[in-house]
Amino acid sequence: MSSDSQTVTITLLDKQYQVACKPDEREDLLESARLLNHNMMTIRQSGAVIGLERVAIMAGLNIAHELVKSQNSSATNDLVGSGIDRLRDKIDDAIRGLKTPMPGEN
Repeated sequence: MSSDSQTVTITLLDKQYQVACKPDEREDLLESARLLNHNMMTIRQSGAVIGLERVAIMAGLNIAHELVKSQNSSATNDLVGSGIDRLRDKIDDAIRGLKTPMPGEN
């Protein structure tokens, strides 16, 4: 472990694990562990999957699937598209503001 890392204890399915991370990533690690633990508990309680390794794999797949869905969602694309439209409008306004009237124009 490097000198700029710290050890953080996370709990997954009632077992504690020591994980090294940078101090500024501690809260993200803890939140990630809470999310993973919640998913693992839900899978284990369903009774459909047996064994810690299989529960962890299923939880990881579920979280990855949610991430992929959110990255591909039309809401994300719409947000990017509307941001581009706003930037285009600002550029058009700026260009119009730079145009100087010809002599005799108002």
